[in-house]
Amino acid sequence: MGSGSTHDHVAYAPLPTENVIVLPVYYQPDLRRWRRRRNLSRCLCTAAAIASLLAVLVFIFYPSDPYLQLARIHLNHIRVNSSPQPTLDLSFSLVVKVHNRDFFSLNYDSLDVSIGYRGRELGSVRSHGGRVRARGSSYVNASLKLNGLEVIHDVIYLIEDLIKGVIPFDTVTMVKGELGVLFFEIPLKAKVSCEVYVNTSNQTIVRQDCYPEG
Repeated sequence: MGSGSTHDHVAYAPLPTENVIVLPVYYQPDLRRWRRRRNLSRCLCTAAAIASLLAVLVFIFYPSDPYLQLARIHLNHIRVNSSPQPTLDLSFSLVVKVHNRDFFSLNYDSLDVSIGYRGRELGSVRSHGGRVRARGSSYVNASLKLNGLEVIHDVIYLIEDLIKGVIPFDTVTMVKGELGVLFFEIPLKAKVSCEVYVNTSNQTIVRQDCYPEG
């Protein structure tokens, strides 16, 4: 046998490519950015809550005009004079309710009540001023006497109303005052109009329809 060198060949198999596992990459969170976002969210929620609270407070404490109501009207006297010319004698007693809807006291200078017939004013009366506590009411008495009113222009309508037994009158009540809010005085006013139907036989109020005016 001849002598010779022997070479051992080692074969390397290629790596498999089918079952490759890829590990996810984990990032460390930015705590400072997360805290900034959290603080921003808290600030926005706080601002929204404060804005809502302010809106509610403005809605509650915003000044509003007083509420007027003709609580009672009584015809004390009515007489139609035919000679020497048609005239009218009237006497009314009124009670007006002034309701303060605000959370501050209301001071009013005066309360005016006027009486009219078919759109024409017959006369008016003014009462003294007063004070209405917060969320409270005050009742104001007023008396109106009208003697010798000329009704020449409305004599035909007046005769018709007398035959029917009911005379319609118009009343307008107005109050002006100031609302004391801390160191400020806010002017307020209210006005209410009523149609009052008076029975001429027993001199009582048959019906009254009232509505506030702006």
